[in-house]
Amino acid sequence: MKTYIPAAVDINISGNNKLLNRALLLAVITICYNMIEGFVSVIFGFKDETLSLFGFGLDSFVEVISGIGILHMIIRIKNNGASKDTFEKHALIITGSSFYVLAFGLVMTSIYNIYTGSRPVSTFWGIIISVISILSMAFLMNAKRNVGRKLNSDAIIADANCTKTCLYLSVILLISSLLFEIFKIGYFDSIGAIGLAYYSYKEGKEAVEKSKGNTCTCSSCCG
Repeated sequence: MKTYIPAAVDINISGNNKLLNRALLLAVITICYNMIEGFVSVIFGFKDETLSLFGFGLDSFVEVISGIGILHMIIRIKNNGASKDTFEKHALIITGSSFYVLAFGLVMTSIYNIYTGSRPVSTFWGIIISVISILSMAFLMNAKRNVGRKLNSDAIIADANCTKTCLYLSVILLISSLLFEIFKIGYFDSIGAIGLAYYSYKEGKEAVEKSKGNTCTCSSCCG
């Protein structure tokens, strides 16, 4: 679940505590969900030797760091803060660097698996987890967008739009897992992992640019 940490706060605090509390709850749910999803995906990905599911789980753990940053942002908004602070900048740098490492690792391992002809034992759990993730991220995206519009907050709306990236990752995992289960061709799992690496790189690049104070938004960076 990709997150957005703005350079400035655009919310009028007065009379919006209820909506801000809802935004805070959504941020907490996002963090908790990513932690559970990460553990389950890594465990089953390792057990079934499916790189795409294992990488999906690692991506979820990195998203937890981003989620903590957005949670911190919302708390600061509630306290009427006005600018990105050191905590958020450090979270962005760590997040960006982690995504870069993850993308590199996924690409290298995918190439190795393709060269050696390695294939998963099963991608059944990849199908189950990706379907659950698609439904969960669709709910969170719409809920965040609804809160953002009511608060007239470009920051929270952008965060909602960024959640679409997690939908893309989930769809990639679902397609690659389904194709392997149908055709039993190991290349599909590796190709899926490369797709995850591509979006991980994009997330890392955006996080690093935001840490430098650039005004790149998810709508312009992620499409």
